[in-house]
Amino acid sequence: MIEKKHDVTVTTRTAFIPDQSDAGSERYVFAYTITITNSGSVPVQLISRHWIITDANNQVQEVKGLGVVGEQPYLRPDESFEYTSGTAMATPVGTMRGSYQMMAEGGVPFDAPIPEFTLSMPRVLH
Repeated sequence: MIEKKHDVTVTTRTAFIPDQSDAGSERYVFAYTITITNSGSVPVQLISRHWIITDANNQVQEVKGLGVVGEQPYLRPDESFEYTSGTAMATPVGTMRGSYQMMAEGGVPFDAPIPEFTLSMPRVLH
């Protein structure tokens, strides 16, 4: 097996936030918790993020910016960084995906993909 020097694993958890949502105003708010783990063999730093948020009407928001929650975490091999953020959309279901722009030790830039995940308001069972 080939060792990956620059490898980052991204996992997600999501939650619907009912007290900040208003179906009448087409505002659905979701929290997402991201865990970023340095699975590679050299230290890396998260520099910036690029999100693609798509609602059920295929309305796309793109979000780009430095760091996450005001930080640019530095991760040694096997270290993780976890943060929670949120987004609002006009439909009760949508998706998010994107990438983190990383810098590995030695000044090597690379992208860490964020696999697509679903944001969904829980269904009410009758």
